[in-house]
Amino acid sequence: MNFAKFQELVEHRTGFRTMESPTATGEYFSDSCGDLYTFFLKVGPGDVIEDVSYFTTGCGFGTATCSLLVELVRGKTVDAALAITDADIEAALDGYPEKKKDYPERSRFALQAAVEDYRKGRAEGRITDAMLEQARGIAAAAAANQNGNGQTSQDLNAEPKVVAAGGMVTIKLH
Repeated sequence: MNFAKFQELVEHRTGFRTMESPTATGEYFSDSCGDLYTFFLKVGPGDVIEDVSYFTTGCGFGTATCSLLVELVRGKTVDAALAITDADIEAALDGYPEKKKDYPERSRFALQAAVEDYRKGRAEGRITDAMLEQARGIAAAAAANQNGNGQTSQDLNAEPKVVAAGGMVTIKLH
């Protein structure tokens, strides 16, 4: 496992934010540990994932894995995103400890649920070509605000804040 990359993913939490007006969302609840994974997608014309973010109640491995998946799917079509395997995610981190090998599957299941939500919306006519064009414009505006590390200003504002007062440490996520 590439510990330096893991640490960077946990510290920077690329894509860790709820998304305003996503095209689609998907959730996965892990009954083995109680973690919740939610992915938010903005899909543009040609079924291209223009923006992607996530929220998880999971530990560092959940956060790192979701951040990896954000990096792997941003800019890809929904079909290409679905083709990403657990092995692809594991390879992006140079392996996982044996007890943590199910984390890629957990995050991938949440992403799959978001893609299924997108496809259902297209089939039902709730997601139109005009909406996809609008999503592209929103994603382009967000990309213009990036500071070079894959994080938008919304990502940066959503980073945890640590406040120490009265002998207590509070971590604010929003």
